[in-house]
Amino acid sequence: MRAIKVSNVVLLAVVAALLFIPFLGRVHLFDWDEINFAECAREMIKLDDYSRIYVNFKPFWEKPPMFFWMQSTAMKLFGINEFASRLPNAICGIVTLVTLFLIGSRLYDRKFGILWVLAYGGSLFPNMYFKSGIIDPWFNLFTFISLYYFILYHWKRNDYDKPGLNRTPLFYAVWSGLFMGLAILTKGQVALMVFLLVLGVYFIWNRFRFFFGWGHALLFLVVATAVSCTWYGWETWKNGPWFITEFLKYQYRLFTTHDAGQAGFFGYHYVVILIGCFPSSIFAIPSFFKTTASSRSDKDFKRWMVILFWVVTLLFSIVQSRIIHYSSLAWFPVTFLAAYTFYKWDLKEMPYKKYIGVLVTILGVLVAVALLGVTLVALNLKKLIPYVKDPFAQANMAADVHWSGWEGAVGTLMVITLIVGVVMLRKQRFTQAAWTYFGGTALVIFLAAAIIVPKVERYSQGAAIDFFEARQGEDCYVTVLGYWSYAPFFYTHKEKPANENAYSEEWLLKGDIDKPAYFVTKIDRVEGYLQHTGILELYRKNGFVFLKREKVTK
Repeated sequence: MRAIKVSNVVLLAVVAALLFIPFLGRVHLFDWDEINFAECAREMIKLDDYSRIYVNFKPFWEKPPMFFWMQSTAMKLFGINEFASRLPNAICGIVTLVTLFLIGSRLYDRKFGILWVLAYGGSLFPNMYFKSGIIDPWFNLFTFISLYYFILYHWKRNDYDKPGLNRTPLFYAVWSGLFMGLAILTKGQVALMVFLLVLGVYFIWNRFRFFFGWGHALLFLVVATAVSCTWYGWETWKNGPWFITEFLKYQYRLFTTHDAGQAGFFGYHYVVILIGCFPSSIFAIPSFFKTTASSRSDKDFKRWMVILFWVVTLLFSIVQSRIIHYSSLAWFPVTFLAAYTFYKWDLKEMPYKKYIGVLVTILGVLVAVALLGVTLVALNLKKLIPYVKDPFAQANMAADVHWSGWEGAVGTLMVITLIVGVVMLRKQRFTQAAWTYFGGTALVIFLAAAIIVPKVERYSQGAAIDFFEARQGEDCYVTVLGYWSYAPFFYTHKEKPANENAYSEEWLLKGDIDKPAYFVTKIDRVEGYLQHTGILELYRKNGFVFLKREKVTK
């Protein structure tokens, strides 16, 4: 039995690696978050300082260092590039799918473990984020595992009918605290806030009966604090409380203002999950309602997942900043509930409702149309330019990107997936339907990342990134005008400025600069900058204007 499980894990890890690792470096990092975080890791290496985070060689207090430690390690192994920046999340994808298989197999059986893996790996955003260079996949995994161990602690302490709980409650409480500490080191105290809110809602649902011991709760907090203090405590002891204070102020601003630069309506995250977690978001719907439970632990774990979903989505709907990945922790309960639906359908413990097939087809068609539409629009993009009013967008659309038409095969594959999937549902061959929908979607994402995304990126930022890369090794200043970007730091391999005036846009434009200065701006914002004496326009490309000012000679 153990040998079979090990072989399953190894096979799953290999498949996950093939799914997430190829083409990681095929496309430039995207502004802002991907380049921002990669630059934090690059400057860690450059400054040989791994206890404090910097961007543009100034303290950056918005995130703890755990993810940047991972990225900097990858960069030391594979170079400062896109592949190394995204590799930690590809590894997270492998670890996540293996973890879900093991948890699902332990909670139910091997079939459920496979279904949960399929649901997570075969949904749009959950899969795509493992190909990215942002923090959230590791943060979500650590937070979820912490909650999972606390659920096991609760079951052990309260004598749930779950075989295999051979450890003491203390053991599970310690591991829960350990992973909570790692989550806090990855993205901050929001992990503990979500965790405590979930426990609070469960406490209410449990009719205000305590399901934990205060000693174990204290131990959990002590372990979580001890782990997180490996950085929070060290940073405060070494440099004083300023950095941590600014970090906490920033976290507060995220919850109370549009500090991250994005706003949206209250239901924003529900729309994001509905579309971004397709097809799991549709298949999860039946499991939100009352279902037949095979055991007390079965019923209880589902309850925890439903609570986690509502806590995450409501919490981040209240938060003023609206960013897609804020609600990404909800992908765990959504994919669990999708797997649960298929599992119960297959066991005939839940009736199949035709509305699910209708909804998944409607939303799937929209996804397929979007994929096919990208190719169709791209092939006729030049013809559409006169109908676009924004000059920057017009120039973006003029980028020289070759589309053969074969890119439409990605959308066609989505259509085939929907047709075969709905046939399987109608025949009530639910396991085959799960493989079709989730496997087909995973393949669609794989091909889109390899074929479509690199071409789309050329329109949005390709010309600017090319210019920054060309400045690598040149003794010069490079900055952007009229907009904000982290790209000049990472893609020029910027050195720490010897002259503090280099941080002043006014000095770079008008002052006695000691080496050439390059500027990148947008076509609709350039006129004011061209009026400065000594500013030379080099060229314009795809909506960006590239300027230069020579060194001042006395």
